[in-house]
Formats: sequence, C-alpha cells, structure tokens
Amino acid sequence: MEPALVGTRLASAALTPLLKRLLVREGSGAALTDKPVRLAGLVSFRGEKRTLTEKDVRTLAGTLVQESLARPGEPPFPADETEAVADALARTLLALGDLEMDDVQAVRQGHRELAQRLRATTAARRAAEGLSADATLYLDSVSEWACLHILQFFTQRSSFVARTLVEQSRTQAELIAKLDELILRVPRADARDVAFERRYLAYTGKKHGSLTIYGIDLRDSPETLPLDVAYLSLEATDDGSGHDDRTTRTARSPRTARAQEQTAPVGSRARVGPPKEPPREAEPLEELPEETAPPIRADRALADRHRVLLRGVAGSGKTTLVQWLALATTRQDPDERMAHLHDRIPFVLPLRTLTRHGERLPAPDRFLTAVGCPLAPPDGWADRVLTAGRGLILVDGIDEIPEAERDRTRRWLRDLLATYDGGNRWLVTSRPSAVRDDWLTSDGFTELTLSPMNRAAVATFVDRWHQAAGPDAAPHRQPLLDALRTKQDLARLATNPLMCGLICALHRDRRGFLPRGRKALYEAALSMLLTRRDRERDMGTPSGVDLPEAPQIQLIQRLAYWLTLNGRTEMDRSRAETLVLGAIPAVPEAAAAGDPQAVFAHLLQRSGLLREPSPGAVDFVHRTFQDHLAAKAIVDEWHIGVLTRHAADDQWEDVIRMSVAHARPRECAEIFTELLAAADSAQDRAVRLRILVVAAAAMEEATEIAPDIREALLSRTAQVIPPHNRSEARELAAAGPLVLDLLPGPEDAADDNAARMTVTTASYITSDAAIPFLARYARHPSLPVRAQLVWAWDRYPTERYAAEVIAAIDPAGLHFTIRSEEQATALREIGGREALHFQGDLPEDLIADTVRACSPGFIRISGNTSLRDLRCLRDAPTTLALELNRSPALSDLSAPAGCRISDLTLDDRQLAAVTVPPPVTRLRLELRDGQQSLARVPELFPDVETLTLVRIWTPVEDVALAPLTALAKLRSLDIITTDGTFTGLDSLPPQVRVTVDEMA
Repeated sequence: MEPALVGTRLASAALTPLLKRLLVREGSGAALTDKPVRLAGLVSFRGEKRTLTEKDVRTLAGTLVQESLARPGEPPFPADETEAVADALARTLLALGDLEMDDVQAVRQGHRELAQRLRATTAARRAAEGLSADATLYLDSVSEWACLHILQFFTQRSSFVARTLVEQSRTQAELIAKLDELILRVPRADARDVAFERRYLAYTGKKHGSLTIYGIDLRDSPETLPLDVAYLSLEATDDGSGHDDRTTRTARSPRTARAQEQTAPVGSRARVGPPKEPPREAEPLEELPEETAPPIRADRALADRHRVLLRGVAGSGKTTLVQWLALATTRQDPDERMAHLHDRIPFVLPLRTLTRHGERLPAPDRFLTAVGCPLAPPDGWADRVLTAGRGLILVDGIDEIPEAERDRTRRWLRDLLATYDGGNRWLVTSRPSAVRDDWLTSDGFTELTLSPMNRAAVATFVDRWHQAAGPDAAPHRQPLLDALRTKQDLARLATNPLMCGLICALHRDRRGFLPRGRKALYEAALSMLLTRRDRERDMGTPSGVDLPEAPQIQLIQRLAYWLTLNGRTEMDRSRAETLVLGAIPAVPEAAAAGDPQAVFAHLLQRSGLLREPSPGAVDFVHRTFQDHLAAKAIVDEWHIGVLTRHAADDQWEDVIRMSVAHARPRECAEIFTELLAAADSAQDRAVRLRILVVAAAAMEEATEIAPDIREALLSRTAQVIPPHNRSEARELAAAGPLVLDLLPGPEDAADDNAARMTVTTASYITSDAAIPFLARYARHPSLPVRAQLVWAWDRYPTERYAAEVIAAIDPAGLHFTIRSEEQATALREIGGREALHFQGDLPEDLIADTVRACSPGFIRISGNTSLRDLRCLRDAPTTLALELNRSPALSDLSAPAGCRISDLTLDDRQLAAVTVPPPVTRLRLELRDGQQSLARVPELFPDVETLTLVRIWTPVEDVALAPLTALAKLRSLDIITTDGTFTGLDSLPPQVRVTVDEMA
C-alpha cells in the first residue's frame, strides 16, 4: 500500500495535526546555528521540556490505526492484530528520538529511507515480529506516510532553509578541498596507461592463472589446472613480531609528567595519577602468550596490513599464494574478501630470476623487463602507479638467493619503500630460517608464518585433487583419506600442498600402496615424473630420445648440485646446457642416446622436473626436488666437507637431511660426527643451535644410526634446552617429536619463562605425540603457559586435544578461542568457561548455544561478517564484558533483554560500523587504522565515565582528543601507546584524570 493511499484512508487534513504534535513548536526568533539540530531535540516526547509522554505517543498511534480501520472499504489487516499494529507503530515513532541524525540529514535521506531506519531499530523490529503479511505491509506504508509528513514539517521550519544553505556551503567547500587534495595526490589518468594496464592485467591473468598439481598430468588429464579451481586458501599466524595485533613482548612504563604544549609525544603529557590496568582483568596486556594473534587466511594478509613478510617451509604454498594475489587483481568482479586488491597493479618479482646473473636489482621502470614480460609500458608508467599507491609488489623467495646477497636485497627494498611509501601493498616471502625474526620489522612489516595444513585442509586438498584428476581417480579418494587418518607416519608427511599432491598422485599411481618415509616418497615421485609421464599419455618418444630413469637422474642431479653449491635456484640455459653436455660422456646410456643437444632438450622438455620460467632461464619445478637431487650428488661423490661447511646455512637444511637419507650407515655416522664437531666449534649460540637441530632432524631420515652417535646428538641438543626465545623454540621444534623427550616437564622447568618456552616449543611440533606432553602443563600456575596451550588447539585433533588438554586447563584468566563448530561443541561439553572468543564467521545459533552452556562473563567476537546484532547473546549473564572487532555488519549493539554490558571494547573499524550503541560507562577503543577519529564517541556513548585508548600499532596520523570534551561524564582517560602522538590533551576538563602507559 503506497503512502498516498494510506493518506487517503487516513484523511490527512484531520490527522496531520496529530502527527505535528510529535514535534516541538518552533520558538520565536529562531536563529541560525552552527550546530546540527539532532532529531532528539526536535521531538516533543524527549528532553526536559517534553510536552508528550510515551503514553501520549501510544495513544496517537492507536488513533491513527483506528481511523484507518474505520474508513470504508476492505480493512488493511485482520482486526485481531489492531493492538499489536498500534504498539509497533508507536515504537516506530518513538524511535525518532534515538536516531543519530539531524533534520537536514533526514530530509536528504527521504521519507522511505527514514521510515526504514525507524523500523530497523531494535524495539520497532521486535514489536513487528509475528505480524501477518498484511499487517506488516500496512505498518510499512503507514510509517512511510508519517515520515512524509514529518519531513514536510522539518522543511517548513524557519531555520531549516538557512541551515540548509550553510550546510550546502560547507559541503561544497569540503568537496572542493578534497578534490584539490585528490588532484595533487593522483595524477591525471593517461589514456595510454589505461590501455596498457588492460593488456598487462590480461597477460598477468594468463601467466599466473594456472597451476601444476603433481601427478594429475597422466592419461586424459590436463597438464595444468585453473588456479581458481586448484587454489586452497591456507592459514597464517602472526608470531607477534609485527605491528598489527596486540604485542606481548613489551613492558609498560607509566609516564606522569604533564607538558604544556598542545602537540607532543603522548608519553610526555600525562597527568599525575597511577597507571590503571586494562578493564579486561582476565587478559592483562603484559601476560598474553607469545603467539596471540588468531590465524588468518593467508590471501587476506594484505587486507589490514600494507607490508607483510610471509615465512613458509618448502612446498607450503608461498609462490602459489603470490600467483593467487596477482590473479585477484585481474578480476573485473572481485570476490568481496579480495576487494582490497581491486584496482591494484601487480608486480611479481621472483628474486631467483632478478639475481640470476648477479646484476643489480631493478628499479620500477625495469620491473617487467627483469622478469621477462614481453609488454613495453609507457614511459614512467610504473613510477606513476607506485606514486599513486596502486601497486601490489610481490617479492618472492628471499631464501632462494645467497645469504651474502640478502642485505643488498633489503637495501633495495628500503629504497623502494622510502620512495613509494603511500598506499602500496608489499609482500615478501621466505623460508622460515632464511632471515632473522626482525629482519624487516623496523620497516613496518608484519611477519606471518604459513601454518601447516590441518586435517580439514588436507581433506579438502584430497577432495579437490581427486575431482581434478577425473573419474578414474574417484575410487582412490576415500581409501587415502582413511589412510591419512589412521597412519601417523603418513599424516606427518601431509603438511603442505606439495607433499599432499605427491601423496595423492602416488596413491593413485600405485593403487593404494604408498612408500614410507620422505626419501622413498620423493624417489617414487621422481620415477613417476621421469618415466611414466609420457608413457601414460601414449606419447612414445616425442623428443626422439628414449632415456631410462637412472641416467636422467645422473644428469639432472648435476644441475641441482651446481645450483645448491652456488646458492641459486635458477640458472642460465646456456650454463645448464654446458653442465649436461659435459656430464653426458660419463653416463654411458646418455652417451648412447644420440645427439647430446637432443638429450638436453629431452631433459628440459620431457623430464617433468625442469622448466623454463622465462626465456633463457632454467630451474626445477620445485625447490624440494633440487634439494633431494643435490643431496644425492653429494653422497654419490662423497663431498662431505661441503655439508659441514654449510651446516648453519638455511638453504642447506633439507640438503643435509636428504644426504643422511641417501647415505649408507657408515656414511651416516661420518656425517653426524662431522656435524657434531661443527656444532662444538661454533662460538655463537644461534649457530650451534641451528647445526644441532639440523642434525637431530636428520636422524629421522637415517636407515641406521649407532646408539653412541644418537646419544651424543641428543645430549648436545639437550644443552640448548629450553630455548631462550620464540625463534629458538621454532628452530628446536623443527627437529620433530624426538625433542619432546628432551624438554623438561612442569616439575623440572627452572622458572615460568622456561616453562613458557618449553610449551611454545612443544606446541610447534604438530604431531599427536605432543598432546600428552602439553597436557602435563595444563595445571601450571603461569597464565602465559596455559594461554599458549589454549592457542595451540588448532594444531591438533579437536576432540582429543579438548579431552586431554583443554578440559584439564585451569581456566582462570584465560580466553578460550572458538573457530569451528567442533571446538564449540567440545567447549559446550566441558562448560564453565569465564571468557570466550568467537573468531570468524560462526553462525548466530552456534554462538548462542555456547554462551548458554558456558555462561561466560567476558565475550569477544571478531572477524564475523554475518552478524548484524547481539541476539546471539540472549542467554548471556546479566552483567557482561564485551569486545567486538573486525565485524563490519555488526551495527546494532543493543544488549539483549536482561543483560547489561558493563565494559565494551571496540576497534576503530567497529566503532565506525555502530548505528545502535548500548549504554555503557566503561569503554575501551583500540586504534589501528592510519586515519583515526574520536568524533563519534560522544555521539554514541555520551554516558562514558572511564575511557581507555590503545594505540600500540604503527601510527600514521595524530589522534585528536578534542572531541572528548563533549563527554560530560568522563572522569578517567587511560592511554596505552608505543610512540603515538595525541593532540588536545590540555583541552580536556580538569576533572578528567589522565594516565599514560608508554610501552617500551
């Protein structure tokens, strides 16, 4: 029913005066005011001088409804709903006093939008629940009709026209200023740039839009898959070295001197007063575990961060992620989750290619040429893109260049960052141990680590692999999933996409019979790629060369050895050809195969192990195969001195492990003896730890090891236990489950820090064998120790870890994070958890059921894109501390009936999303974004008495405190910061007590 028709039924001339009673009368001499006239100040049922009570408004609404029913014609809704409709209409009209807008804004929105805003308030929405379709339609129409008249009343006020002119003038001036700034910041688009970018993005989409998954390139299978089909999003964790989330490695030092200047570092201007603890006593800032940030989707790493250093082991998907991000920029209709990459120009810069000849790293105008892109951009194009902040710079493979060149690479990066700071996004990838933990931290990089694939991710990968491999592979899917669940040694290998792909391929290829151990798995994969690829595809000998597996390996391992020895992962084709041609005479079967040039061409084109990533370059399809074959070459030629000289080099870690796997027992003993000697002679603790860990990890690959050698290795490793810091813990955990026998139990840990480092080490060992060890620390009195146990839950089977560890943990002071339905179910069965953190897109019912079962006094909801209100907390305790962040649709924060929010924590993005705030007196704001404004705080939370501002992330702009002067009830302001600057502190009223904790 249209508003005009409703107005006909309601006889506007008679009932318009009734609606006019909702508004205050305009006094004489209405003057022009600089301040907006809020709707709450225009309605007659709010304020000290109100002329209508809530009862009067309900009577008015009832009159409107009765009049419409009394008119001739068919009733607009059933008569038995009259009272419910009148109540819903009254609540809708009363909501006029709650909207955060002024009269000009209301008129600008229009009567339909205003009515929609009124009906969306919590009280109006709840009153309308259960109405019939006819009654709901009537309510929609009559509220629009009422808003139409109310807006007409606004425009007839004498001050409205004058205020509108002022508003228009201000808006126009602001628009002109913003356009001037935009013109200065963004160069005029050149038609040639636009045309080139269209071609370049199309080229990028083709170059990076497909992915080879090992083992599906056999009969009737494509050699590559579209990346959209094959890509599997993995998780990454923030180890606390960046700037994006809470830090736990800092100490708080209160500053109490008050300065007189208006703009100064905040730590120098605090008023005298003791520092106050954060309101969330269950999670004191200085006692969080080492690893506090929840896992994030790796492809979303740049959504909230401009600079990321991403670490991951070989085969973990770093390069595939780079491809995926580049591909995401080419889409015309990007996924909402990848919207942060819209209108960005990707520059994919593999360092192995840029440094192949040892030449100087390129400036932006040579980015495309250096990576072999055939397109020629307009002069100055790359500079214009980066100056405008539109670039996505993807620097892949710090670990794939020699250690001596890494500092040069960092200087190159810093020069680029200094020149093109702006809004560009930067991603740098590396193996975990290639550079130290803080290698790029001072340059504003957040350091993330790709997590090993959990069981759910492995199952998803297996499903996708078998779908891509075609119907013939389908019968092998479930047996493989069963094997991964029941065979611990196999599950330990399936931790990254490369190994999962090889396992899937070999499982199908061998009809369910898989080799055991890493070496056997690699050798089986080599056999499949070298000899079965062309045979299974019925291709005969397309290169004219028929060469068995063994001589192919003999020749290719020469290339692997040269690359590894020279710290490279890519070489010139001419050098590769020279190495192969020089080795052919010593390999009889290769020498008898015919033309040496044809043999080299066969290895390059048909072996499945080598490729040409760009014209004139050769590399291995994956670094893992290079390491495996280099190790075989070293053992074959017994160059043991090479191993010991590079024992502390991160590029040689897998080479050493594979050398032990290739070696015979006597040779293994000699390798271990030499490694122990190298460790003993090392003066630096970090070097000694690295060598011992590599040696200990290599023991898993040995077919036989003498007891005295094993005992010597374990005793030396025990000397560096417990680790001193998280970096050492991660290094030590790389040795695998055998480290668990060396770590001290809770009764033997020297102090709380030693206990925390012990638990951190064990939690990095993603083997089920770690669960019983971690369970021993469940009752430890130290909060950081127990917090680390909670954060490790994602790394292990949910039910078993919950039963053995989570259920046994002393919950005092802990936040229990829930990221899945399985974890929620486990916690509901355990019950009685005081603080819960619901992380990710968890459904409303799941949250509600868990809150009902656990009855927590503190709840945090983060990263939920579907929640719109807090109905999921309807069964929460009567008093609740609440934290909300990164949930953009969560705008209605009104507390459910019977629940009072005593403490509220928001980040600045959540603050911007709020439309219906709860009444709170204690508020905590976490300021993360570069442009941070407190202007909405007084509007949304006028009753705040205690306010805490946290700014421990990379500051970009000053934070102005002047808006806080409008908080009439504010008595305490606590500021927690690192090096941020706050302005306007002296403008606060004298009754506001300010303390500043500047974190070192």
